[in-house]
Amino acid sequence: MSETRLNSYHIMWLFVMFDLPTVTKKDKKESALFRKNLEKDGFTMHQWSVYIRYCGSLESAQLHIKRVRKFTPDKGQVSILTITDKQYSNIINIWGTIEKRKASIPMQLEFF
Repeated sequence: MSETRLNSYHIMWLFVMFDLPTVTKKDKKESALFRKNLEKDGFTMHQWSVYIRYCGSLESAQLHIKRVRKFTPDKGQVSILTITDKQYSNIINIWGTIEKRKASIPMQLEFF
């Protein structure tokens, strides 16, 4: 048997980007169900309508693509992007400042 070494060209990342209608109650329910199904399948929200998932191989990525296709709603647009771990490492993220919540200061108890 030949061994396939895992490297940054064999490890895959899946990006699922979508724009689903939310006009009716049924649309909203289907959109929420789609998000829940993505999370059940191991995807993490990167932005509001962008979910990502790590896959150890192209075969694993293809399996998850098949699953996403099964639970995609009939309405709206869903795009799936597959990139290698090497390509993923080239992503530049720029994070702005995040406002911190004011923590409530606990009252100090004094015992006499």
